[in-house]
Amino acid sequence: MFTGIIEEIGKIKTFNKNSNGAEIEIECSKVLNDTKIGDSISVNGTCQTVVEISNNSFKARISDETLKVTNFNSAKIGQAVNLERALTLSSRLGGHIVSGHIDRVGKFISKEKLTDFYNLCFEIPSEVDKYIVYKGSITINGISLTVASIKNNIVEVAIIPHTFENTNLCNLKEGDLVNIETDLLGKYVEKILSVNNNKKDISIDFLMENGFV
Repeated sequence: MFTGIIEEIGKIKTFNKNSNGAEIEIECSKVLNDTKIGDSISVNGTCQTVVEISNNSFKARISDETLKVTNFNSAKIGQAVNLERALTLSSRLGGHIVSGHIDRVGKFISKEKLTDFYNLCFEIPSEVDKYIVYKGSITINGISLTVASIKNNIVEVAIIPHTFENTNLCNLKEGDLVNIETDLLGKYVEKILSVNNNKKDISIDFLMENGFV
C-alpha cells in the first residue's frame, strides 16, 4: 500500500523488454534509504518489487500484464518517474490509500496556470469513469489528487505549486499517457451492491451493516 505522496522523481536508466514483460532500472537516491530486495516501490503509481539495488538505482521486473495496462509500454530512457516507498504502520497518511494496481491509462489533455496553482485536465477511459466522483480521490502517475470536476470522461484536478514542481506532472505534454488508479472504496461499494442484486438501498443502516461506518 502507498499514500500517493511522491517522495522523489527518479529517472529510467535502462528499460529492456523480453518475452514475458520487461526489466527496468530506475536511477534515484532518497527511496533507496532502508530499501531491501523484495521491498515495494511505486513507480508512476505502479507497485514494483525491487529485485536488485545499487548505490544509485534499483531494478524491477515488469510483467506482461502490467505492460498492457500502464504507460510502461511507452517508457523511454531518461524519462522522469514518480517514486514512493510502501506505507509503514508509523507513516502519516497524507494522501489516500493507494494499492499500486493500475486500472487504466489516461491521457493528458491540457494545463492552465493560475495565480498560485495549476488546473490539469485528463481524458479518462469510460470503464473507470463510474468510480470517479467530484471531490473524491484519484491517483495519477502515483500522485494522490482530488477531483475538481468531471464531465464527459474529462477529469480536472487542481495542483498546488509544490506538487507540480516536485512530480513529473511538470513534464507532461499534450497527449502523454498517465497511469490511473481510482479510489478503492467505489469498487468495494459496487461489489457489495452486485452481491445484493441492487435490491437494497444505500442507507446508514446498510453502510453500518457492511462495515463502512
